[in-house]
Amino acid sequence: MASEIQSKEELFGKVPVPRALLTMAVPTIISQVINLIYNMVDAFFIGRTGNSYMMAATSVTLTMVMMNVALSNLFGIGGGSHVARLMGRKKNEEGKAVSAFSFYGAVCIALLYSLLVGIFLDPLLRLLGASSATISYAHSYALIVIVIGSLPSILSLALGHLLRNAGFSSKASFGLSMGGILNCFLDPLFMFVILPKGNEVTGAAIATTISNAVSCLYLLYAYQKAGSEAPLSMNPKDALKAEAADRKAVFTVGIPSALLTGLFDLANICVNIIASAHNDLVLAGMGIVMKVERIPNAINIGICQGMLPIVAYNYSSGNRQRMKKTINTARFAGLAISAASIIFFQLFAPSVTKMFLSTKGSDASTALQTIAYASLFLRIRCLASPVQLINYHTSYCMQAMGKGKETLLHAFVRELVFYIPMMFLLDHLFAETGLACALVVGEGLASLFALYLLHRTIVDQNS
Repeated sequence: MASEIQSKEELFGKVPVPRALLTMAVPTIISQVINLIYNMVDAFFIGRTGNSYMMAATSVTLTMVMMNVALSNLFGIGGGSHVARLMGRKKNEEGKAVSAFSFYGAVCIALLYSLLVGIFLDPLLRLLGASSATISYAHSYALIVIVIGSLPSILSLALGHLLRNAGFSSKASFGLSMGGILNCFLDPLFMFVILPKGNEVTGAAIATTISNAVSCLYLLYAYQKAGSEAPLSMNPKDALKAEAADRKAVFTVGIPSALLTGLFDLANICVNIIASAHNDLVLAGMGIVMKVERIPNAINIGICQGMLPIVAYNYSSGNRQRMKKTINTARFAGLAISAASIIFFQLFAPSVTKMFLSTKGSDASTALQTIAYASLFLRIRCLASPVQLINYHTSYCMQAMGKGKETLLHAFVRELVFYIPMMFLLDHLFAETGLACALVVGEGLASLFALYLLHRTIVDQNS
């Protein structure tokens, strides 16, 4: 066990930064992209029906699915980043207690979320923008994926964070990717073979939930096995050993991280409500774009998640020079990805959006209108990719350093001060085009604030 922990500490503390970042980030990027594809597969195959109302329903439920991510961050990133900092201080027994506490915390929060959504499902869907034409589809999907499937989904994501922050990036990525790959095969099977026509949304939901369950089972096995080599545990006795200061450290980072995703979710709710006020086709077009634009975002989040344990370890061990080099290397890589994505989407927006909705069905005219909206929205919103990277990158840096207050402040300012108000203002001035522009303006203003916060945090630590 000691030699394995030593190798992880060598990776975090001594291996040249570009190689260490590649080692941690590449598996994470792969799993992010595969899981993104797995989330997009539902939309892709639903799009084969040519039914814009089914597509709009997936846009409504995307917000509820994203809450799984937010809740997994509470204990996954909150606990995982603290485990990495404890490793930097050579406190591996305390790390075991924190990881066990985080494991059972993730189980409890998942069960609570499932229960609450089950009780208030239809009112929630109406709030999220479901219309009379889309609510039956949205209800079917949310019942299976959220009410029944939140436990394996949230627990899988939390386990992935804990494994990654202990240095097991490849195991975490393999487990999360497994579910994504499986879903690519199960989706068409349930949608077009097993279930009768008209039940494609239900088929997609069943396939997604089965895939999440398989992924969760593997990650439970990997986590238990890694516990013999690293400060990871699912022993209830270890969870009870977590000191009050350690539990506080988990929530100090975990709550802002969860709220960050939750506020992002709130922003998506506002997008859906504003878009649906125009018409269901604007909502469907925006829903397509909100999936497509996640491709560069997923790669950049993978870079940031790979960066987090290295920054956390070196922050805790006092190696500020290595910490700064890791931060700068990750930022440069993310900006390069963002620039490439802008060029690609500007050139191929119609072709990309057309992949998500067939124009060969009986409802071809509405499908063509939806694609026209989606192409316009994509060309506008993709311009936000570099500033979104700055916002993600800064947030993960501050989480790695245990700066919960700064992370929370950035999250509130980003969504509630800049982005959401810009949605309503620009939509009022320029209709749906203004709604698309709001992402660029809001994220741009938030990125300036993010850079100021990160600079101030680093300067304060050096003083």
